[in-house]
Parts: sequence; structure tokens; C-alpha cells
Amino acid sequence: MQVLVEEIKTELDAFDIYSLFKEDKTASILDSAMAYKNLGRYSVVGLNPFTTFKYEEKICTINGEKVSGEPFEELKKLINIYKVENNTELPYIAGAIGYFSYDLGRTIEKFPIMALEEVKIPDCYFYFYDNAIVVDNLEKKTYITGLGILKSSENSVGEIRNRILKGNRVKYDELNKSNTEFTSNFGKDEYIDTVEKVRQYIRTGDIYITNLTQRFCCDTTKDPYEVYKNLRHINPAPFAAFMNIEDFSIVSSSPERFLEIKSNIVETRPIKGTRPRGKNCEEDLKNKMELINSEKDKSELLMIVDLERNDLSKVCKPFSVKVTELFKLEEYSTVFHLVSTVVGELRDEYTAVDCLKACFPGGSITGAPKVRAMEVIEELEPTRRNIYTGCIGYFGFDGNADFNIVIRTILMKDKKAYLGVGGGITWESLKEDEYQETLDKAKALMRVL
Repeated sequence: MQVLVEEIKTELDAFDIYSLFKEDKTASILDSAMAYKNLGRYSVVGLNPFTTFKYEEKICTINGEKVSGEPFEELKKLINIYKVENNTELPYIAGAIGYFSYDLGRTIEKFPIMALEEVKIPDCYFYFYDNAIVVDNLEKKTYITGLGILKSSENSVGEIRNRILKGNRVKYDELNKSNTEFTSNFGKDEYIDTVEKVRQYIRTGDIYITNLTQRFCCDTTKDPYEVYKNLRHINPAPFAAFMNIEDFSIVSSSPERFLEIKSNIVETRPIKGTRPRGKNCEEDLKNKMELINSEKDKSELLMIVDLERNDLSKVCKPFSVKVTELFKLEEYSTVFHLVSTVVGELRDEYTAVDCLKACFPGGSITGAPKVRAMEVIEELEPTRRNIYTGCIGYFGFDGNADFNIVIRTILMKDKKAYLGVGGGITWESLKEDEYQETLDKAKALMRVL
């Protein structure tokens, strides 16, 4: 298939452009709102889906038609129908944009079902888009692409071009404080007691590390678009996303890449180790140095790096998996993080979908060993994670892919908002500190709600 790719001149950024099409509830944005030089160079707006794929209640559906089969295999078959050549430098020109929820991991690993399913959404949902707008945030260039399935590429690209050229910048308002009440599926004492239970599993040798999550919930009548607009403004992130799907919305400002696959080179960037931003420069520097020098946080990250290396080795060429960054400090508006980068070269017989399945869910949000850590999570967390700690991103029809880890994310459905926050528990974990870390991570999300 041939894809039309046209560059246009505009002063609008990716979110300005998305906002011109926001009335179309099937439009999505993968929004790189910071770190343009190394991580967030490109943003993608998907428009005009010609196919939808979802997995719900153990059944795959394509455009509403039931298909018997395993979700990863059925999705792979569907993507393979639309193969395209990408002769540009853009990472995406056509493809499917969507998510895998953490709970889709139940199709890969079998363990007892214990956690309560309080919010129901599909375990997997993808829009196959006829058009895309790709913004090179570094070079300040904008491209429109057309696949030509719903209407001719020239016509669809022309219509999109005209709307962009008439568009204006988005205005951001001051955030007003409100008295929104948040409830958690853990009380503070209960969370602290559960941290101790994780430590006892570590003491007996069941696990080395497990990510423990608490989930906050609030009532809200806010427009999900406005919530996302404010979140990207106060908490920009390189792997942010906003999607409306059926009767719910996903508002994400994730700092973490799960997997990028480009020209058969795979990259994953696990995050472990968090400190809050300080109230002034002195406190900022103190917290930053504390994280850099924390042996506990370094050992936590090292365990996950080892797990990710093992996962990538399942689908990468022998001896190609390497750690290119080990303890890199990254700054965000409310926290500091320690990050590592692991790369490998995908074996010829595997696709991006195969790679994602081999590594799913991401080790940074399960723990190690992965399967036993997931069993502990199922036992100790009272409610299912749902979209939280799954992944959002794209599968390109050219074989490329890029997905985040769903953290710093709000799920909005039925006038309620849900947000998960957690951290890696190790033997060295201090229980009060672990609880406080979840609050630090929730700060920006709670503020926009």
C-alpha cells in the first residue's frame, strides 16, 4: 500500500492541532510534550479510523464482528494486511493506535483471579487510522499522511490541511483549587501493612521486588479533554496520550517508555527510584543527590534491568541485548526519576506484536521474578489495575512500534476518575517512605481533578 505524506507549514503544536479535531471522539493523540531531543521528538494524531479491534470478555472483535482467537495473534494478522513501505525519516506514517490493559497479561500468564474488577473496559482496544498528523517537535515540522482507504488520500489530506491552516493556538487557564475528595482502595495503615507483607515474601525468597499500587478515585463532572489539557500543561511528559474510546477516556502523562521498535532495533526504558521536586533550588538539589546516591533505588533498578534483558532475549538476536544507560537521572515537574535503557535487535522471524507480547506486562511495574510478582500483586492489591500499568502506543504498518507504560494516568468513566500510583517494594523499603512516594506521584493528577 502507498501512503501519501505531505509537509505543511504551521505554527500550531501537536496539541493545538489535535484540539481542532477533538469533536471527533475517535481522534487520538500520542503527545510528546517534553524531552524533544532524545525522547519526545515526535507526536502523532490519529484521525478517521477504518477499523477497530478490541478484546473484551475473552472475545476478539473486529468492527463489531466476533473473531475466535488469541488477541495478540489476531491483532498481528490484522496489522499484516496493511503492510506499507516507509521511505521517510518519520517513525510513523500509518498504523493502529491503542492500548493493552495490565489485565491482558492474564491471557499470557495463568494465576488465580482474586482482585475485584470495579471498572470494566476492554482489555485491549485499537483504532486503525486512515490519516495521521505527525509533528516533529524538534525540527518544528508537521506532516499529514493518508492511506486512502475511507477516501482518496489527496482528498482527506487536503481537508485536514485546510482545517489546520485555519486553526488557532490553545489557551491555557489558571487551575482553580477545588475540594475534590479522593478515596483509595487502601487506607494508609493498610498500605503500610501490605508493604510489610511484600517484604516477608522477599524474606522467604518468593520475590526480589514487587510493584505495589494503590488506586485513588473521585467523582467528577470535568470534561476529559480539559483535564488532559491542564495535565499536559502542568506536568508535560515524553510519552503522554489522550484517547476517547466508547464510553470512557484515557488521560496519560507517562514519563516511561515500555518498548520502541524502529528498523528492528528494540529499546525499553524502565524507571525505578523516585524523589519529589523540592520547594526551592536547595531542596531540589538535596532530593536529586539523595536519589543519585541511593543504593536501595539503584539495586531496585538493576533488578528490573536484568528482567528486561531477559525478556528482550526471548525475541532478540543472540548477544544483541545491551544496557546503554544504567542510572540516568531525569527531571519532571513534580518528581525526579532514575532511568535505564536496554536495547536489542529483533530476530527476523518476530514482529513488533511478538516483541510486545514477550515483554508484557513491563517488568518495572510487576517485579521480579515476573510471574511470581504478578501472583503477589493479585493477592495483595484489592482491585484490578485495569488500564494502569498496561501500555498505550502504536503499531505502524511499516513494522515500527512505540508504547509507553501507563503510569501518571487517569481513567475517566461514568462521572468518576481513577488513578493508580505505586512503587517498587524491596527488602530495604521503608514503609512510610513508600506510602509517601505514591502521594508524590499522584500530586499532578489530583491537581487537575
